[in-house]
Amino acid sequence: MRLGVFLLIICSFTKAEATSLLIPMDEVQRNHLKAYGWVYMVLTAKAPVDWLLNYRGGSFLTDYDPEWVSECTVRGVSFEILSADAVNKILQDINRPNSNTNLVRLERAARIAVYSPKNELIQDETDAVIAVLDYAEIPYTILYDEEILHDSLASFEWVHLHHEDFTGQHGRFLRRESAITQMKLQEITASQFGYAKVSEMKLEVAHRIKAYCANGGYLFAMCSGAETLDIALAANGVDISESVYDGDSPDPEAQEKLDYTQTLAFENFTLEYEGRKFSDINSGSSRPNFWDTQNTYFRLFSYSAKWDIIPTMLTQNHEAVIREFYGQTTCFNKFLIKPQVEILGENSADNRVRYISDELGRGHWTFYSGHDPEGSFGGGPNRQTDLNLVPHSPGYRLILNNVLFPSARKKKQKT
Repeated sequence: MRLGVFLLIICSFTKAEATSLLIPMDEVQRNHLKAYGWVYMVLTAKAPVDWLLNYRGGSFLTDYDPEWVSECTVRGVSFEILSADAVNKILQDINRPNSNTNLVRLERAARIAVYSPKNELIQDETDAVIAVLDYAEIPYTILYDEEILHDSLASFEWVHLHHEDFTGQHGRFLRRESAITQMKLQEITASQFGYAKVSEMKLEVAHRIKAYCANGGYLFAMCSGAETLDIALAANGVDISESVYDGDSPDPEAQEKLDYTQTLAFENFTLEYEGRKFSDINSGSSRPNFWDTQNTYFRLFSYSAKWDIIPTMLTQNHEAVIREFYGQTTCFNKFLIKPQVEILGENSADNRVRYISDELGRGHWTFYSGHDPEGSFGGGPNRQTDLNLVPHSPGYRLILNNVLFPSARKKKQKT
């Protein structure tokens, strides 16, 4: 929507008539990604925002405030100023029994943490969540093993797992100088905390992350962070690492000793020791240029907004078909996903699952496969995508749906 239209809308109401502010999330939105940051800013100011599920791409509605209008203008976010009558008509349409729409009240801004290395090496690694949080201007705190082991995670409502290797095999990137340096740093940290191996420290970190989720936290992981978390939990101390990673050989019966009851998402998977693949959970190729996009697509599932509220929130988008992208864990093997897990998006032609979610205790987790939803714009492994080039990215919108998810207090209802 052009600025002239904004001015026409603003001038068509008197100050008394302007009661609400709508942030449309359909094709008219000039910057979908920054719109989420705008919503987070309003929530930080302790003002509620209504998320209009399946209404114009998952639009947002809040009380009119000149300050919010100014922030929209500064951030380049499209908005519409509505009268009370216009708002009532929207709410009536949403509440119609035969309309697949709903309203969820967002009440407060969640405290956000990112589990990621905190040293100069982070400049050599790209992470889609860090990139989109920065672009959307959503504040976050970086935590790593030291903070997790000191129980700092309890101070946050939402945590993202950087594309980490929780198995202690250092991502199987030891041919890269930065990976060798990171391995040495992790060995120092493990020793400081009394662990003989990095894998032992990472297992404890994995257990604490799982406990955090079960106690009510919101967990989001992408790429190898999702896959290796479950592998570490299933191994539960069984040595699955080759000697190059930990100095001794793996347990020859490691595969038989895996305990799938300890995992969040996957079961009956087989460990792999060749190349960069950790297991057959990853049903895609681990290409050297895994930051690229692909020429295939996956589709988001459609849900009943009035009954399946949580999956509806997590799949809000202006596009239902999204270009696939590579990663060290490119996609999830459909036949290794636990039956109760909700599949939110997949390439059904190849049984490649891209987006899954489920509850754990009082908390919730979401796994999203692949490295960077718009990776081809990044130009390589050490260059993050310039999100100014893709402000409408539907793949990045899925990440931001999860960032706002803890702000809603709706309980899960399933048909």
